[in-house]
Amino acid sequence: MYDMKVTEQHVDDLQIKMKAREVDVFYGDTHAIQKVDVDILDKTVTAFIGPSGCGKSTFLRCLNRMNDTIDVARVAGDITLDGEDIYDKRVDPVQLRAKVGMVFQKPNPFPKSIYENVAYGPKIHGLARNKAELDEIVETSLRRAALWDEAKDRLDQPGTGLSGGQQQRLCIARAVATNPEVLLMDEPCSALDPIATAQVEELIDELRTRFSVVIVTHSMQQAARVSQKTAFFHLGELVEYDDTSKIFTNPDDPRTESYITGRIG
Repeated sequence: MYDMKVTEQHVDDLQIKMKAREVDVFYGDTHAIQKVDVDILDKTVTAFIGPSGCGKSTFLRCLNRMNDTIDVARVAGDITLDGEDIYDKRVDPVQLRAKVGMVFQKPNPFPKSIYENVAYGPKIHGLARNKAELDEIVETSLRRAALWDEAKDRLDQPGTGLSGGQQQRLCIARAVATNPEVLLMDEPCSALDPIATAQVEELIDELRTRFSVVIVTHSMQQAARVSQKTAFFHLGELVEYDDTSKIFTNPDDPRTESYITGRIG
């Protein structure tokens, strides 16, 4: 009983940033995700793991309404950000995506200069009143993405001219430039070499001091290294969600254990 109280107190102390309840996703007649309940805690890295096609990326895209862009997709259930329903008709998805930023699997800089890549979001959301403020946002964002020293002398050069790892860090800088509250990352290292992967992992650890970070990864080692909470998805279902250390050492569900030990997946 005593342990349980400690655990409850611990969760109260860590503020819940996003909450999902009874979330279902349909692609046409396909029921892709079933009844997902999960809490995304503030200033915490949450990893979504599971075999390919298990629904982890589909669920991630519910958190900033990216599934709205797919005609046949339908999302049911409740998802809130700071207690506000993100699927409320009054919520502008563009404004929501400024608060819930996203970094994709493959680095996708805009065909613009490094400066313009980072300045794009703050410009369209009116976050800077003048050029000096915009310059400051660009520099701060590139610093947060650990790219300033490499990019400061070539801000007017195309973002596509950077290496793969630098391009991904540029996309992270672009995502944090609108000062989001949550940062979603869909397998952000899958196209990167080990050195660039290590740099991005180090960066994720720094970013969580400012944001909630949710990362989909096919690498269990990566999930174990960067996250504090882990959710295991299998066949469209959230099987288990707990502290990362518990998921990897003492999971409650035999399916989680089978995946961790390599028997499924």
